[in-house]
Amino acid sequence: MRRSDKEYYDVEGDDDAFQTDDERVCVNVDNGEDDENTESETGSPSPNSSPNCLQLNHSPSWPQSYRESMDMFKGLRPPSISFPKGNNTTRVRGTNPFGDYQSSDEETSLGKPFISESNLDEEVPATTLPESQQIISVNRSMPSPKQCSFTQALVNGINVLTGIGLLTTPYAVKEGGWLSLTLLLIFGVIACYTGILLKRCLESSPGLQTYPDIGQAAFGITGRLVIAVTLYAELYAACVEYVIIMSENLSTIFPNTSIEFGGIYLNAHQIFAIIGILVVLPTVWLRDLSLLSYLSVGGVGASILVVICLLWVGTVDQVGFPRAGTTLNLANIPISIGIYSFCYSGHSVFPNIYTSMKEPSRFPLVLISSIIFCWFMSTGAAFSGFLIFGDSVESQFTLNMPTKFAASKIAVWTVVIITISKYALTLTPIALSLEELVPATWLTSYGGSILIRAALVISTLVVALKVPFFAFLMALAGSLLTMLITIIFPCACYLSIRGGGLTNLQRAVCICTAMLGLLIACDGTYSAVIRIAGQN
Repeated sequence: MRRSDKEYYDVEGDDDAFQTDDERVCVNVDNGEDDENTESETGSPSPNSSPNCLQLNHSPSWPQSYRESMDMFKGLRPPSISFPKGNNTTRVRGTNPFGDYQSSDEETSLGKPFISESNLDEEVPATTLPESQQIISVNRSMPSPKQCSFTQALVNGINVLTGIGLLTTPYAVKEGGWLSLTLLLIFGVIACYTGILLKRCLESSPGLQTYPDIGQAAFGITGRLVIAVTLYAELYAACVEYVIIMSENLSTIFPNTSIEFGGIYLNAHQIFAIIGILVVLPTVWLRDLSLLSYLSVGGVGASILVVICLLWVGTVDQVGFPRAGTTLNLANIPISIGIYSFCYSGHSVFPNIYTSMKEPSRFPLVLISSIIFCWFMSTGAAFSGFLIFGDSVESQFTLNMPTKFAASKIAVWTVVIITISKYALTLTPIALSLEELVPATWLTSYGGSILIRAALVISTLVVALKVPFFAFLMALAGSLLTMLITIIFPCACYLSIRGGGLTNLQRAVCICTAMLGLLIACDGTYSAVIRIAGQN
């Protein structure tokens, strides 16, 4: 709702002002003084504005598309997204320095305060624009927020945590030794703890719905941007890993493939990386991503199938079970830590799961159950894979499985198909966030979106060809990005938002956890970068 004149809403008798014309929210939590000095019609802030005001007209609402795109990415509420041609543009126009932003959330959290000590007598409705101005129409075919049952939330949580990290866990045992498997359990416990911290941050205000919202509540606009960029960087790293997965697994089935023309030689890995990109490129342009989203949810069953195929190859096909491996290799333990931590990279969507539940009080049980399932699957794959292939295990255990066996082919093709289905869903949140930042004139037709997405896809191909080291890239992403998202940011945000009401013990545990995550992130990132540099 936007009107030419200013509109105010009283909060339980206080004079706190919610100014919808300039999209400015003021909450005087320290005192009951009036915030009478409001911004002018030109958007200039008053010098006497309350320090507790969220200057939404000067703060980037980016990324507005986060909730919808992440719900679709993880299969929470797969929508049908279409990109109509012509001059249909949905833009939230304001005076912030990031230009115009696309609005895709029906219940945007930016229309209400992030930190509130009182309830609104009347809720300010979200800004709406005529249908003729829409650039992206979202047709929700799944339940609206607060309609997710416990079972649905549990399946979503398991789907969040069950991913490509499973393929590399045997290699992590090779790097760190058998005792390094205890780190999977330790990180699982820490991930549970920090997931609960995110829940408590969300409970601090009804306006908080996503991880970037928590970052803004804790550290202002800077916190929102830093967290959002880190989350998107993790998604981009996953897209690069997908290209490597397609390339390496298809190369095992067709190892003798090569092309030479004009003095340029392409081996099997390079050829199948290019073919894989050509296959997924049209999927990032799809108008309806709901089918891919449902296929992505099937990733849980696919992971179980791949592990069953691994056990089948080792037992029925009698590939091996050699006695091998060290008890503990401290020199390479940072690589193992990075890979193990990547297995718990689901915190980016946990707030979405919490806010979508009918019974949010049962979220801790969803969180614990999901992490236990992830730990069981990852430990089983790590133990079985390394026990079967020993020190010869590669960065993905599917690369060791002899292609002459039917179980091996099933495992490889299952991994490739699931990777193809997940690529577009993983890239779409990044693309939507970038489309919010470009000038409106660039997106007056569907061609602008096509160019942005094509550029992103090609960039992932280039990175995958330049740095085709699956395990070390995963260790780098796990040590740097996952440590930030899973351990460091939740602790920092919790201390900022709820720190005043914590006991000394609670504060000490939170600080120690964050410091542990920071030390591991520094050591693991350094080790991964050194190993990648040594491969070139």
